[in-house]
Amino acid sequence: MEEKRKVILITDGDVYARRAVELAARAAGGRCISLSQGNPSVLTGEEIVSLIKSTPHDPVLVMFDDSGLVGEGCGETAMRYVANHEDIDVLGIIAVASNTRHGEWTRVDVCIDHNGQLTPYGVDKYGTPEYELGRINGDTVYCVDELHAPIVVGVGDIGKMAGKDDYRIGAPITKMAVEIILERSGYHGIGNQNSNETDS
Repeated sequence: MEEKRKVILITDGDVYARRAVELAARAAGGRCISLSQGNPSVLTGEEIVSLIKSTPHDPVLVMFDDSGLVGEGCGETAMRYVANHEDIDVLGIIAVASNTRHGEWTRVDVCIDHNGQLTPYGVDKYGTPEYELGRINGDTVYCVDELHAPIVVGVGDIGKMAGKDDYRIGAPITKMAVEIILERSGYHGIGNQNSNETDS
């Protein structure tokens, strides 16, 4: 039986997110599915699973984005398919905050603020702590609760956060979110720590 692929799901997919996620994947010795970038997502769940399976090693970081659509949009439909696929083992989800007009929110286990501090409170798109415990508002979080991921880490807008997560300074918040998921999951993959490559 084929071993399940170890995957981290990320609820953001614009170009800033892609740059940050690619850096975080390299730092973790994993791979980023760069083709999963899209605002909104353009790949189907089936296409993403195929790309995941074609990567040489884990962990695999995948982006999903609904671009603010109400309810379950194309990004969430693809994310649900990937998360529930028999060949995929979801290590965790990075849930990204936004100033959504539709009030969609999800529970999170922990958040990282723009200063890299862990907080039990939600954060906004700038990574500033808010007043509600254990939840954030976002565009692509409609079905996150239903996926029952081992851990959900909330962050501000990946690759941005008023410059605090810029890829030019190494996307430290995104990297930290990935590290937390890998640590909590007990994942100890070998990976290619010196790789400068991403996958499709």
